[in-house]
Amino acid sequence: QGGGSAVIDMENMDDTSGSSFEDMGEMHQRMKEEEEEEEVEGEAGAAEEEDGEFLGMKGLRGQLGRQVADQMWQVGKRQASRAFSLYANIDILRPYFDVEPVQVRARLLESMIPVKMINFPQKIAGELYGPLMLVFTLVAILLHGMKTSDTIIREGTLMGTAIGTCFGYWLGVSSFIYFLAYLCNAQITMVQMLSLLGYGLFGHCITLFVTYNIHFHSLFYIFWLCVGGLSTLRMVAVLVSRTVGHTQRLILCGTLAALHMLFLLYLHFAYHKVVEGILDTLEGPNMPPFQRVARDIPVVSSAVLNTTVKAIALTL
Repeated sequence: QGGGSAVIDMENMDDTSGSSFEDMGEMHQRMKEEEEEEEVEGEAGAAEEEDGEFLGMKGLRGQLGRQVADQMWQVGKRQASRAFSLYANIDILRPYFDVEPVQVRARLLESMIPVKMINFPQKIAGELYGPLMLVFTLVAILLHGMKTSDTIIREGTLMGTAIGTCFGYWLGVSSFIYFLAYLCNAQITMVQMLSLLGYGLFGHCITLFVTYNIHFHSLFYIFWLCVGGLSTLRMVAVLVSRTVGHTQRLILCGTLAALHMLFLLYLHFAYHKVVEGILDTLEGPNMPPFQRVARDIPVVSSAVLNTTVKAIALTL
């Protein structure tokens, strides 16, 4: 300027006019950082894909677990429905046992009174409470009769035999007579047949209870004809009123009367012997227990005793 010298101000200089070695280094560093960022992004994408596949497998397993749980729920629901249906089936039997004691007493008395009415079907009580109690009463009477006949009771065998005999007769004969009634075209159901035969056992209970405590054969035959005969005639009269045809009536009523009266004879005479034979077969014959027998001590003479004492004294 004034003195002709040139002074360069370095602070006001612009450093963007060209490229240098430092600029190339910075560009290389930036490119490297961008490549690393791209690699990191690629690895993150691959990891996300793997996580998606894992979550897919996990979702599939969860779906299978839900299906198994649903199947278990359905099985439990079916079992519960079966249980409720069983309760409903038991509830169906309730009307057959819903009866007042006064009605049972009246039907017990009616079972001993035969009614001659053939033109119209006689009414049969469609309940099973009274017959079931009579069967259990007959079981108790048979056990009482075994005790009074000096039969040794072992391990409850008598109880099972009595229950099998009474229930077998009640159910078996009822089924057989119902089959005959079906063949003979009689108007009676299975429940009515069970009720009729069950109340018919009332005469058997009275006869056996009296004759087990009073042991007279003549008394038994009187009760067998009178009491057992009345209950049998009551059942015969009911079946006659519900059957059409003389031949059908004869077959049906004759079979029932024969089975009912012979069963009473069996219970009085042959039942005890049969049960004793079963007991002997299962457990052996009744052997009397061993007893101690007193032995007789021989009398020792006084002379022998004195001689023995003197010999011992001399040795001492």
